[in-house]
Amino acid sequence: MKLLIAEDEGALRYALEVLFQRNKFTVDAVDNGEDALLYLQLGRYDAAVLDVMMPKMDGITVLRRLRAEGNRTPVLLLTAKAEIEDRVEGLDAGANDYLPKPFDVRELLARVRVLTRSEEQQTVQISLGNTVLDTKRFRLRGPLGERELANKEFQTLLLLLRAPGSPVSVETVLRQVWEADSLGQENALWTVVYNLRKKLGEIGSDVVIQNKRNLGYVLEVRG
Repeated sequence: MKLLIAEDEGALRYALEVLFQRNKFTVDAVDNGEDALLYLQLGRYDAAVLDVMMPKMDGITVLRRLRAEGNRTPVLLLTAKAEIEDRVEGLDAGANDYLPKPFDVRELLARVRVLTRSEEQQTVQISLGNTVLDTKRFRLRGPLGERELANKEFQTLLLLLRAPGSPVSVETVLRQVWEADSLGQENALWTVVYNLRKKLGEIGSDVVIQNKRNLGYVLEVRG
């Protein structure tokens, strides 16, 4: 199970990271809302624990953005606010559960286990042309079979699938997938695109990755 923790208080964030790792979770941890949103947009998580009060973007705004984009990752909100109005706001924004601070870590663990048990039964798929990307299994499927994608391949293809027919600049891919502002990783990106084109061909996909000069990469359906 893979979990995202977004908590700006360093000691608590570290404690939660250790807690869930000891309970067999794979954990990514961030300290602000903007990073939380980016990780959830590009990554594959079975659940997320979001603090409501975070710098750059609060947890409820992150949640609203995710739900508006169709992202159904189960989310548990943590907050120091205990008023019923605050809980209602979080649940109305799309939260699956809500836990006020301070909390007992055993209860937090139990609540997250409930969220991930329900998520195990779901498979999120994105389709374009005759091709399907299974975001739960990191697999690409077409008429001639399926192929597993490496992490950077998956993130790059997912980014392009979110804007089919529209160019995505090299700088945008590097910033969001490699978290790099320079072109220092451009050779690595070329390799990833080469591998994706090869796998698309192997599964008989009618989806192609075009390189538009001075614009970036575009995902299009052949014909």
